[in-house]
Amino acid sequence: MEHTELGVVHTAITRADPKDVAALSAFGVATIHEAMGRVGLTRPYLRPVYDGARLCGTAVTVLLQPGDNWMLHVAAEQIQEGDVVVAACTTESEDGFFGELLATSFRSRGCKGLVIDGGVRDVAELEEMDFPVFSRAINAKGTVKATLGSVNVPVVLANALVRPGDVVVADRDGVVVVPRERAAEVAEASRRREDAEEGKRARFRTGELGLDIYGMRPKLAELGLRYED
Repeated sequence: MEHTELGVVHTAITRADPKDVAALSAFGVATIHEAMGRVGLTRPYLRPVYDGARLCGTAVTVLLQPGDNWMLHVAAEQIQEGDVVVAACTTESEDGFFGELLATSFRSRGCKGLVIDGGVRDVAELEEMDFPVFSRAINAKGTVKATLGSVNVPVVLANALVRPGDVVVADRDGVVVVPRERAAEVAEASRRREDAEEGKRARFRTGELGLDIYGMRPKLAELGLRYED
């Protein structure tokens, strides 16, 4: 997919049901990714800017121009309670698009955090505010306000497609995008996966081996694995 729609702000978007977002918030990124069929992950270079950052919310998407944070200010007006701002760029840029002042603005609108395929700064202040940010880089370099991008259009964020209103979950393991129409299904699948893992965890605690829990021995023997004294 290519970014093609510039100079537009879509003010009416369809967000995932808040109940489904709340349900998804109980699970980690790895669980959601696996439960969804091993899809939805961004590239692993998007990292939390401070230890313990975590977020889950509905996406307000932003398409930025390199070195220009104008559209983040435009996006602030579109934020509703429970949203996460998801910012992609028309081409690679690690400039410091976002800092403490924009975080203060976003939080006043009910924003749950930011995921950006670019740079951010004021990390100490963001941590003090406990405003979760996941970014490509930490960079003090400032940006300009000169070129139009767009707000609430589909964007490709570090190889993952994000549409306005999709659910974005991020923690230490990475960032995963859940299509809004799949939110309830994926939350339920994540619950089932966690329940199954708890059963396996109890068996591992007793010393049982993955070889037996997962029934691996017949396949290993079929492939010719030998045990020799």
